[in-house]
Amino acid sequence: MLAFVMSRALGLVREMTISRQFGTSGELDAYLAAFRIPDFIFQLVAGGALGSAFIPIFTGYLARGDEKGAWQVASSIFNIAGSILILCAAIAALIAPQLITYVVAPGFNLEEQALSAQLMRLMLISPAIFGLSGIVMSILNSYQHFLLPALAPVVYNLSIIIGALLLAPVIGIHGLAVGVVAGAVLHLAIQIPGLLKKGMTYSPILGLGHPGVREVGRLMLPRALGLAVVQINFLVNTILASRLAEGSLAALNYAWMLMMLPQGIFAIAIGTAAFPTFSELAVKEELEDLRETFTSILRLVLYLSIPTSVGMVILKEPLISLLLERGRFTALSTEATAWALQFYVWALFAYAAIEIIARTFYSLHDTKTPVLIGGATLGLNIVLSLALVRPLRHGGLALANALATTIEMIGLLLALRWRLKEIEMGRLLASTLRIALAAGLMGLAVMGFLRVTAPSQPIISAGGGILLGASVYFLLSLLLGSEESTLIQRLVRERVVSGASGNRDEG
Repeated sequence: MLAFVMSRALGLVREMTISRQFGTSGELDAYLAAFRIPDFIFQLVAGGALGSAFIPIFTGYLARGDEKGAWQVASSIFNIAGSILILCAAIAALIAPQLITYVVAPGFNLEEQALSAQLMRLMLISPAIFGLSGIVMSILNSYQHFLLPALAPVVYNLSIIIGALLLAPVIGIHGLAVGVVAGAVLHLAIQIPGLLKKGMTYSPILGLGHPGVREVGRLMLPRALGLAVVQINFLVNTILASRLAEGSLAALNYAWMLMMLPQGIFAIAIGTAAFPTFSELAVKEELEDLRETFTSILRLVLYLSIPTSVGMVILKEPLISLLLERGRFTALSTEATAWALQFYVWALFAYAAIEIIARTFYSLHDTKTPVLIGGATLGLNIVLSLALVRPLRHGGLALANALATTIEMIGLLLALRWRLKEIEMGRLLASTLRIALAAGLMGLAVMGFLRVTAPSQPIISAGGGILLGASVYFLLSLLLGSEESTLIQRLVRERVVSGASGNRDEG
């Protein structure tokens, strides 16, 4: 989690650097639109879909002591995914202008469309590199090694920051695209030492008939369709935002990135660490332990995400002003970003919970259920986007996504309860009510604090509000008997004692 915090902190620095250089300009809109197809290719072929399907199979071979079979599967997946990614990227590069004009950003003017096509062709180098890096990450996670995979996004963000600082003043928005490609290379390179340490044996095989490879494909296909649903949501937002005022897409993206900052720290970090454990328990058919582990982790994620959601809704403007308002990012940019953030962030708990619930399904070799539920909510999201974009502008796109995601979370939780036969719903509900009460009271305290602080001093409003909110929430959760607050204290004490013991041993 500490490595994820570092990564998200650098991600924030990245956004601060980009906002200073480009604000909410048409150039940045073009860059974000250009990102859609390379990201779509990566996510569809080798993103979370491949990891979700690969880790349970690879972990299963390791659990049975068949390390040779595990590496054969890994080699085959390397070769198959790499070949498909290179082919898809080459085709997309050939028809880049048509993709931008007719699919991604039909609302852009001709100059913006041409710029987007140029940037897209450059960034299409990255999907194949990221695909291989994602497989390496999955292998290391299967071995319960999380540090190097967690540091990979750190070097990726550093590369984009350098591109924005050193290259953007010379070659403009193309500097960001160069930073993306260089970052993809570093994302892979930093993990290679860990892979070599595990003794990887690579084979130049496709292994299409290998049972492990076929099982990865079987599990991956529904998950890939699920990720395609997510990417279609992003694409719909891009299409609709391209028809709004200049900078709308940039403001929507800033809001999304700010919401993803705590979501990545709380949910993705915890979910990434828990997934191999979920998979191992599922392989051993220890369903009681799986139910207990899942419920405990979900409650912990809700304990962290719900108060964060409340705090970000209240502190949205001073927070955005403090973090981003400089250079070409003006007060109007802050207002536009805050308008979208307030709709996104109230559903932060739902975005976070899905990370845990979905991984539990994947550990059970069930990738179909999340896809079916996600596909059902895709239609709802598109309908809501079309209905809300006119009265709420880009904020309507954020609200539509938040509503659809909340319904998706509820559907997934109910389906998982049926799949596992039983989940401690009473205990989960009681815990959530305590969390909500403490978060609500915390919100009142933060609102009172904002009334007595100067709005022109965002460092006091945002910084003081965060410190006050965190302190009040933690104390209230203790008074309300929250088990999660006790768990966090115990985990911190164990880490401190373990670290001190390790230092004495080294001495």
